[in-house]
Amino acid sequence: MPLVVQKYGGTSVGTPKRIQSVARRLVETQRQDCQVVAVISAMAGATDNLLKLARELSPNPTERELDILLSTGEHAATALIAIQAGILTDRNHARARIANISPKQIHELLSDDYVVIVAGFQGQTPEGETTTLGRGGSDLTAIALAGALNADACQIFTDVDGVFTCDPRIVKEAKKLNEIAYDELLEMAGSGAKVMQS
Repeated sequence: MPLVVQKYGGTSVGTPKRIQSVARRLVETQRQDCQVVAVISAMAGATDNLLKLARELSPNPTERELDILLSTGEHAATALIAIQAGILTDRNHARARIANISPKQIHELLSDDYVVIVAGFQGQTPEGETTTLGRGGSDLTAIALAGALNADACQIFTDVDGVFTCDPRIVKEAKKLNEIAYDELLEMAGSGAKVMQS
């Protein structure tokens, strides 16, 4: 049975109607005899609003505390569409790098015919502290999970039509990439490329 990782950005889960649409798409994909893992971003504007609130309370909040706060945006969106995926990171709060992914729990749920929903943008340190992967981290989560799970496809739903050499909303000469390997996409996402930002 094919395994598909689908990532939904903030715009995709920005309203109750869009959340319902995402839920329908997940069910439809599963009905096509696919195993489905969905990576969900915070609702549109949620991360910026949380940052604004934090900075109103303190001009320089610690990155550790920001990680805890900002990860709640994805938790809320995930609850509305619901698991920490075994994503182990280093200890660099606000810009953590994925050290390891343990997909055992995901495989167990998939074998029981669940649609697995994962909060994007975050992981945890070996000590269990929440970390965030930085802007674009939900894309990185989806790509890394797809690689770790040996997924047959990684589909990123965004307001940009495909993966480009640079952000087409900023650079008119951006070229659409018709094909890209997981390793290349993972490297782009890990380097902070905004071409996958939703």
